[in-house]
Amino acid sequence: MDPNTFPTKGNLILAKNSLALSRQGFELMDKKRNILIREMMELIDQAKDIQTRIDQTFRTAYAALQKANMEIGIAFVQQIAYTVPVENSIRIKTRSVMGTEIPLVEYDPTGNLPTYAYYSTKMSLDQAKAAFEKVKELSIRLSMIENAAIRLAANIKKTQKRANALKNITIPKYETLSKDIQNALEEKEREEFTRLKVIKKMKLDS
Repeated sequence: MDPNTFPTKGNLILAKNSLALSRQGFELMDKKRNILIREMMELIDQAKDIQTRIDQTFRTAYAALQKANMEIGIAFVQQIAYTVPVENSIRIKTRSVMGTEIPLVEYDPTGNLPTYAYYSTKMSLDQAKAAFEKVKELSIRLSMIENAAIRLAANIKKTQKRANALKNITIPKYETLSKDIQNALEEKEREEFTRLKVIKKMKLDS
C-alpha cells in the first residue's frame, strides 16, 4: 500500500498540493493547446492563400512558356533550360512556438539572373522565367508553412493527450484521495472526541 494514502495530516497536505499542481498543469496544457491551435489555423489560412497564388502564377507561367515555345522554338527553350543553375541559396533555420520547432526558410532570389542573351530571345521567355521564379518562391513559402502546420498538429495532439490524462485521471485521483483522507481524519477526530467524552463521564461517575 502506498504510504502517501495513509490518513494523516501530512498526507492530506501532500494530496492537496498534488491536486493544485495537477489543476495548474491542466490549465497550462489547455492554454498551450489553444495557442498552438490558433497558430496552426493562421498557417492553414496562409497556406490556402499561397496555394491559390501558386495556381494562378502557374497558369501565367505555362501560358508564357507556351508562347515562348511558339516564338523561338521548343528546342531553343529546352537548351536555355539546361543552363539554369541548381538552386543553392535556400537556408533553413527554426523558431520555437510553445516548444514546437517551426522551420524558417531563407531564400535569396537575387541570384536568379538570366542565363541567356536578351537579343536572341523574346519577351515571352522573360515573362515565363519571372513567373516560374515566383512559383518557386511561393512553393518554398508553402513548404515552410505546411511543415510548420504538421509539426504544430503533432504537438497539439501530444498536448491534448497530456491535458486529458490530467483531467480524466490525475485530477480525479487526487480529488478522491484528498476527500478520502479528509473523511478518515474527520472520522478519527469524531472517534477521539467520543472517546474523550466517555473517559470524562467515567471520571465524573467515579
